[in-house]
Amino acid sequence: MLKIWGRATSANVMKLLWCCNEIGIEYERIDLGGEYGGLDDPDYLALNPNGRIPTIQIEVDGKIFTLWESNTILRYLCSKFSYGTFYPADPEQRADAERWMDWQLCHILPGLSPMFFGLLRTPPEQRDHAAIENGRKQNEIYWRILDRHLASRPYLCGESMTMAEFSLGIFVYRWLNLPIERPVLPHLQAWHERLASREAYRKYVMLPLK
Repeated sequence: MLKIWGRATSANVMKLLWCCNEIGIEYERIDLGGEYGGLDDPDYLALNPNGRIPTIQIEVDGKIFTLWESNTILRYLCSKFSYGTFYPADPEQRADAERWMDWQLCHILPGLSPMFFGLLRTPPEQRDHAAIENGRKQNEIYWRILDRHLASRPYLCGESMTMAEFSLGIFVYRWLNLPIERPVLPHLQAWHERLASREAYRKYVMLPLK
């Protein structure tokens, strides 16, 4: 049985829940972080010294394997339970998927985080509007890049979903639902609609933003 530590409203936990439910991996999830606290608990820090979520544990050959960092966990789960489908067997296709996962961390998250926390978790009188707008402008640049990329393919890496969708799909939902100005990006929107047609995406990703 896979164990996942982290609250269901965390974007990085959502990645794993969506992935597990698409593949059919059974798991036990333990609420942690946010309103649940516990990130500085010594027992949890022994599992993940960063004090962040998610963290997973799974028994492998009689030993407990512990892993943190959400995109690394995605790679691990997809390689172990979905090799050849969500985890491409072809090295070039796999590198393509991993590139978009790294792109999410390097280019989308730095701009989206100040918008999300500034608009949803900061009182109006304390908001840094310059940081929020700078994040919006940064994100617009990169979503435009992805929109152009998706003009010639239905999914990030071609004709079918890969683990890259689990990584980036969470954040396109947030971008499209934050109270900000956005350009019309038809290919990005169509990709999101394809994701939204999936039951697990609707259940684990399309939650009220808070």
